Amino acid sequence: MSRNLKTASSIFLFLFFFLISNSCKKDDDQWIPNIYVNFQINPNSTEFLDLNLIGGYTYVTGGVKGIVIYREDMETFKAYDRACPYDYDVEGSTILMDSSGLILVDTLCGSSFIITDGSVIRGPATRGLKQYRTYYNGDYLHIYN
Repeated sequence: MSRNLKTASSIFLFLFFFLISNSCKKDDDQWIPNIYVNFQINPNSTEFLDLNLIGGYTYVTGGVKGIVIYREDMETFKAYDRACPYDYDVEGSTILMDSSGLILVDTLCGSSFIITDGSVIRGPATRGLKQYRTYYNGDYLHIYN
């Protein structure tokens, strides 16, 4: 066998085993499905008393597993899907606010996320929460994707 053929065979075998071994790895974080979200609420109404104050939050229906809305300041709201990127498709998994009012926690896997930007504080999740767009005109808060 010629030297070039041996080298080509070795490279082929290396690439083959590399591709096989990487195709078997589980991607622990999953992409949250895109669910159409487009609604308005009045955060100053009695229905959403918790959003009347800076740092307040509430849960609403929508998205994959519901949405948590957080009032960051008088003009800024954050909205995240309550589905954890690690185990959103597992029954019993949902995102809840912890007692500090600043950290969102998955009830099943224990992943933690900061409320101000949805980024991961503690895994096993490695991707942040799915964030929805918000627009506040002083009266109504529009949440959409």
